[in-house]
Amino acid sequence: MSSIRIAIRISGLTLCCMLSMSQAMADQKAAEKWLDQEFAISSLSRPRQLEEMAWFIAAAEQLKRKGVREIRVVSEIIDTHVYESTVLSKAFEDITGIKVIHETMPEGELVDRLQKAIYTDNSNYDGWISDSDLIGTHYRYGVIEPLSDYMKGAGKEYTNPGLDIKDFIGTSFTTAPDGKLYQLPDQQFANLYWFRADLFARKDLQERFRQKYGYELGVPQNWSAYEDIAEFFSLDVKSIDGKPIYGHMDYGKRDPSLGWRFTDAWLSMAGAADRGIPNGLPVDEWGIRVSSDKCTAVGASVARGGATNSPAAVYALTKYLEWLNKYAPPQARQLNFSEAGPVPAQGQIAQQIFWYTAFTSSMIKPELKVMNPDGTPKWRMAPSPHGAYWKTGMQNGYQDVGSWTFFKSTPPARKAAAWLYAQFVTAKTVSLKKSIVGLTFIRESDIRHEYFTKNAPRYGGLIEFYRSPARIAWTPTGNNVPDYPRLANLWWSNIAPAIQGELSPQAALDKLADQMDSVMAELQSKGMKNCAPKLNALQDPSKYLSDKGAPWKKLAQEKPRGETIDYEKLLQAWREGRVK
Repeated sequence: MSSIRIAIRISGLTLCCMLSMSQAMADQKAAEKWLDQEFAISSLSRPRQLEEMAWFIAAAEQLKRKGVREIRVVSEIIDTHVYESTVLSKAFEDITGIKVIHETMPEGELVDRLQKAIYTDNSNYDGWISDSDLIGTHYRYGVIEPLSDYMKGAGKEYTNPGLDIKDFIGTSFTTAPDGKLYQLPDQQFANLYWFRADLFARKDLQERFRQKYGYELGVPQNWSAYEDIAEFFSLDVKSIDGKPIYGHMDYGKRDPSLGWRFTDAWLSMAGAADRGIPNGLPVDEWGIRVSSDKCTAVGASVARGGATNSPAAVYALTKYLEWLNKYAPPQARQLNFSEAGPVPAQGQIAQQIFWYTAFTSSMIKPELKVMNPDGTPKWRMAPSPHGAYWKTGMQNGYQDVGSWTFFKSTPPARKAAAWLYAQFVTAKTVSLKKSIVGLTFIRESDIRHEYFTKNAPRYGGLIEFYRSPARIAWTPTGNNVPDYPRLANLWWSNIAPAIQGELSPQAALDKLADQMDSVMAELQSKGMKNCAPKLNALQDPSKYLSDKGAPWKKLAQEKPRGETIDYEKLLQAWREGRVK
């Protein structure tokens, strides 16, 4: 068969390979078809898209010659990953000839499988999309491939010259204490405040709220205002259009997702951690203290200098319980994360303090009761209010960063093929369309694209938030956490008894902190190659409680006056490059 020599030149780099003429033509036709039908909208021009696809075709050809025709990857189930699994994997196969079995599963199951793979250094998948929350775990165990090294070494010839790492907005979250990038962001979403703007705009409700509380009904800036608004809708307004209205929504089922409700920065939203972005130092949002090297975990309990059972943490859990019991729908206590997610779209929730923007795509369907006839939502999103212990410079909330992760032990050719697929689903040719489908932005170029400028009103504040300077204060779990799977599993099992009234908030958190310390004590001598924990000796808690840093002393007043802000003023501040 005749052959043609193809030379692809991008950003001054050349990659050459031999392709059969028929195969080259078929791959090019497949690329053009996908660009026409699926990726017509992109931050790249059509010629640049074709150039990028040509690079993928050529790189894949080298791997197919090494025998790689199929790979397996895995991710949790959210809209973005379903799109990758059902659409982008097919596009990749059509264009490159490498088949991708892209599995999706609940996050809890994914973390369990990843935990086993880390402990045994034996991965059943060629690539994983897992939360950057595991960055501290990956660094310490030493079994995950540092991408900084890989892109310069073994993976250099399979690294897209147009990848443009600087365009990714989440790489600071996937960088370990050694300064190396361990994971490539694939999707991101923040945990924000959600509210029914149409109800907040009603003059009669505004007047009633002002008369009772002495300030304006608006976006709450602190937990005091959130609580007042929750009380107002649940106990004063009670119903809208003949149906019950609730001033709060949450979930409380004994389930692994209950742990996310707290590890996803609830304690730092209350103000339990130290100042510091992306995570508090030396005490982070889990309450874990690290030593002066900013890496060695020394304790979670107050008696060891941590904050997991500190007054601010007890305040955080107490407020969660009060609001769940007083102001949320009765069934909320029996729901998990996935079951609670769709509830606000049913039209009977006035506000929700702990709401993930991953639900945005499912909240803008025209038939929903929370949508206007013109296709705009009746609801809006805004920064979550902060608790009484919170101070300027602290983490404001959580941001999920699902990221591509690879084991060092994966066979080189299969790892390279999975790395190729990871780059494909995050490539500029593809990422804008993926952002439109899932609304989980990873690239600055996508966030700033004219499509989102034009369609911003459809997304209830999401675009304005991601374009604002405020977004940097929403961050994932950081490097203080030495073993995410083991420590995360302790949270839900200890919080559940407090929900059932079996333990007080203080007793539940005391037990949690003790168990976290016990796990970290075990980790001191179990398989960690970098920065293993080394616990502080137990001291009287009063030694550590302070008004200068975490763990913070108990406040005399945990409910200051409520503060709110007009939503339009908040948006305008974002547009002008101000936080608020």
